[in-house]
Amino acid sequence: MSTRAALPRRTLIQRFRDLSPRLSGANAFDRLVAVCGALAGIGLTGYLSSVIVFHGLHASIPLLVAPIGASSVLLFAVPASPMAQPWSIIGGNTLSALVGVAVGRLVHDPMLAAALAVALAIGVMSAMRCLHPPGGAAALTAILGGPAVTSAGFTFAFVPMALNCVVLVAIGWLFHKVSRHSYPHRPGPVAVSTHGTSDRPAPVRVGFQAEDITGALADLGETYDIDPDDLDRLLRQVEIRAFERRHGELLCAEIMSRDVVHIEAAARTGTAIALLLDHDVRTLPVIDGSRRVVGIIGLRELARPGRDVGALMSIPTITQAHLPAAALIAPLTDGRNHAVVVVDAEGRLAGIVTQTDLLAAVASRAGNCRS
Repeated sequence: MSTRAALPRRTLIQRFRDLSPRLSGANAFDRLVAVCGALAGIGLTGYLSSVIVFHGLHASIPLLVAPIGASSVLLFAVPASPMAQPWSIIGGNTLSALVGVAVGRLVHDPMLAAALAVALAIGVMSAMRCLHPPGGAAALTAILGGPAVTSAGFTFAFVPMALNCVVLVAIGWLFHKVSRHSYPHRPGPVAVSTHGTSDRPAPVRVGFQAEDITGALADLGETYDIDPDDLDRLLRQVEIRAFERRHGELLCAEIMSRDVVHIEAAARTGTAIALLLDHDVRTLPVIDGSRRVVGIIGLRELARPGRDVGALMSIPTITQAHLPAAALIAPLTDGRNHAVVVVDAEGRLAGIVTQTDLLAAVASRAGNCRS
């Protein structure tokens, strides 16, 4: 039997799924949010545009234009996309409409004008760093929109096009504040140096670098709808996830210290300093009368003015003994945490995992893998 015959036959449904796009990171709740956002966005944009527009200003012009529907898909379904940002929506649609009007006045053949308008709109949006797919439709609308659009001339690019875009972006900004999505999306840095030096933070000193991402994109020869900084953060998170999966059997209970030097919230700062120096530790878990962890204190907190530990302590990073120790890599390499406090189900102090504990465990595992 040939190799081809041995392979399982793909069903029609499987072949269809191969053709359907997949949206990374999307879930059912996000899709519901997008539906509600588009409902509110388009409805309110049409209503507010009708209220804001001046009476008698080309009354025959529609108050809501078709490209706004496509813009709303990006704005509410993929708010992190570079093509869904405020300048992309407002600048992309407005500039494309201006291009369309200008081409329509210079080229009288509708088909040729349509092709030129869309092509030039892409060029202008790319040059102005506001590439927005619905901009192509905005340029096309300026050519094929009918007598109302043609008679409006360049006014069409501002009313209703720019007006619709500004109102839609404002609604999107308010909506995403409520839905807790990042908009306008600002890619956060992969890691931030907390020491005020020029050294790169520890998590980004090893492994791939930004120039590796740029080179890989050039090697693939494709353009992806994701900010390079977002891609950097995503790949580093993938590395952490993969490490946690490979070493998930190593639990916090196996590496934590159990005889933990601690202090009560009512204690004085002098006592805390003495404990830190006497036991040569960097941080102390702070507990209440029931041994529940209420904070953590170290030299950084003790440098602030104050007499009581409870007034100076900071919020601790906590975990539980049965959880994977590999999950502590991120908090223990962020430049702020020197230890993670381990608590039981009632929040009582059970142990502590320091950077030294985790480093020793990882080094031991690496040595076992080589032997």
